[in-house]
Amino acid sequence: MADNKLRCVLVYRLDSSAAQEPTVLAKYDHAAQYETTGGTGTDDASLYGGRDKNYADAVAAILSSDPPASSGDASVIGGFKVVESTVHQVTYGADGDGRCLAVITGLQYPSRVAVQMITELHKTFIEKFGLMAMSATTNSLTKKATPMLKEACKKYDDLSSVDKTSSVLEKVEGVKIQMQDNIAAMLVNTETAEELQDKSSQLNEQASVFKKNSTTLKKHMKCKNLKMTILLVLVVVGVLAIILVPLILRAQDD
Repeated sequence: MADNKLRCVLVYRLDSSAAQEPTVLAKYDHAAQYETTGGTGTDDASLYGGRDKNYADAVAAILSSDPPASSGDASVIGGFKVVESTVHQVTYGADGDGRCLAVITGLQYPSRVAVQMITELHKTFIEKFGLMAMSATTNSLTKKATPMLKEACKKYDDLSSVDKTSSVLEKVEGVKIQMQDNIAAMLVNTETAEELQDKSSQLNEQASVFKKNSTTLKKHMKCKNLKMTILLVLVVVGVLAIILVPLILRAQDD
């Protein structure tokens, strides 16, 4: 999978003779990862060259087949080139004395940052090992240069600290994620508000039904009470009639 990780940094000496293979002087495998497939069209030029091929040899093959253009100045590195595989890319350049620096990164690692790293590292390297590099044998500077290479990899492994564009993109991504979280929270709140509104509507409907039923019950009870009152009055009148009518008739006979 392509990523924006920094993998390795290597230092070579390119001899003027085309038949002479590039000599790796120092190397530092920052990620200690290997690629299982290449994408440059030939097995020899595949970045890392697969698990059975040393990554320094693989990059050397790239330098042999597509060497960088010399800057013409021993103190300045230039002629930068970028070669890609399916998941990696190698960025490299050389100075006027044939000292070549190469950086292996993921495909999403900005090549401009890789060039910036190489330029900065080249200046530091030639100040300390410039003369030694002209006659050093294979890997003879690896141990001495490892602290320098390691420090450079550590610095440039964090893109946001060395590249303003990457820093801005990282901040934009952070704002994007925050906005997505805010929108998700708003949607949840909206759903909650809608649920509360539905429940409120249901309560209002239930209150209306209760009020209607209460009014109907009140009328029913009022009618029932009126009927009971009338019935009670009739009973009282009937009782009085039963008692008083005989008395009145008896009084008339006397």
